[in-house]
Amino acid sequence: MSKEKLAILVGGGPAPGINSVISAATIRALLQGMEVLGIRDGFDKIMHGRTEDVRPLKLEDVSRIHFSGGSILGTARANPTKKEEYLENIVQTLTKLGATQLITIGGDDTAFSAMKVAERAADRIRVAHVPKTIDNDLDLDPNVDTFGYQTARHLGVELVKNLMVDAKTTSRWYFVVAMGRKAGHLAMGIGKAAGATLTLIPEEFPRHKATLSMLVDTLTGAIIKRMAEGRRNGVAILAEGLVESLPKEDLATLGDAEYDEHGHLRFAEIDIGDALKTATNQRLKALGIKTTIVSKNIGYELRCADPIPFDIEYTRDLGYCAAKYLFSGGNAAMVSLQGGNFVPIPFSQMLDPQTGRTKVRMVDISSTRYAIARRYMIRLRRDDFEDPATMARFAAVANLSVDEFKRQFQFLVEHEAPPLDLLHRHGLTHN
Repeated sequence: MSKEKLAILVGGGPAPGINSVISAATIRALLQGMEVLGIRDGFDKIMHGRTEDVRPLKLEDVSRIHFSGGSILGTARANPTKKEEYLENIVQTLTKLGATQLITIGGDDTAFSAMKVAERAADRIRVAHVPKTIDNDLDLDPNVDTFGYQTARHLGVELVKNLMVDAKTTSRWYFVVAMGRKAGHLAMGIGKAAGATLTLIPEEFPRHKATLSMLVDTLTGAIIKRMAEGRRNGVAILAEGLVESLPKEDLATLGDAEYDEHGHLRFAEIDIGDALKTATNQRLKALGIKTTIVSKNIGYELRCADPIPFDIEYTRDLGYCAAKYLFSGGNAAMVSLQGGNFVPIPFSQMLDPQTGRTKVRMVDISSTRYAIARRYMIRLRRDDFEDPATMARFAAVANLSVDEFKRQFQFLVEHEAPPLDLLHRHGLTHN
């Protein structure tokens, strides 16, 4: 019977399926004859050598928690990589507890911390990381989602569906902000599945190439286009990461910037939805257009939802693989499932050589998937400006001449991708 112990902790923000990972990993380890230690609040206490919130996990603690959202071990954004002594404290504390293996559950920051702990431990403690984030932005295979994303999208679509009905009923617009610190996967997934009027993500605007006025004009143009079609309502999905696309001078107008333990801008302190609502209202008022815009943030409602069956099964597999990988001798890797098979990703392959941090997977705006999403959005397009009748209708709504409408809004389509050509892209032709 093995005398080894497995420790489990959770870092970063919540995501549906955390408890399922904890449950599966714990049960698999117990079946192996190992003891399991649950560490409360991530690295927060053990990086200071404190162990008061470490407790054994038994079968009765985890046998049915896979149905539940949240985390029975809590979570925290503590950053042990800020000081070498923190990393050493973690290794020493885990060693004193008798832990020879560690499973971390979290996003890119927790993955980076896990890598640094593994390096510091130098094989004294074997480490496996289970990728978790509703942002879906860890650098996995393009066809592999991070756990929690599908549940968050599912619930997000249900919320947006209700807002779309409300918008139509009350003739108003909703600006809905979805989570996504750097990448727009969740916003795009929700917007495309719900059939929202349009979705704006940071990938569309290279870092610091967008301005607040550009985002406002994009939204204003969509509102004008809808009005020209006789519809005074709509729902725009906005990725919160749009904030980081803005130049510093625009950020300064949105409030005092605060940063977390990992150096990330605290989006909770900057309400991009409200800022865009206010600025868009002012833009419309200057054009003599009256409408009602409501800002709605749906981020926190999604993170601790009970996981849908997809994420339950997915996370049980991940938890099993993480535990089995470690007690089979594996170390220093992120756990993934690709094509139904376990694939360990060595920590060394997760680093971006330019930033020295874990790689972030962005939405591929050159993909067919994104091109289809753009085609269904209602927003100003290049072909709108090529049709005199369309221009006349839009200009009339905006109380502008056609030439003035073009002067104010045509810049929005300068970098629009060419139409999607499914035949010639792959060398196909009509029969």
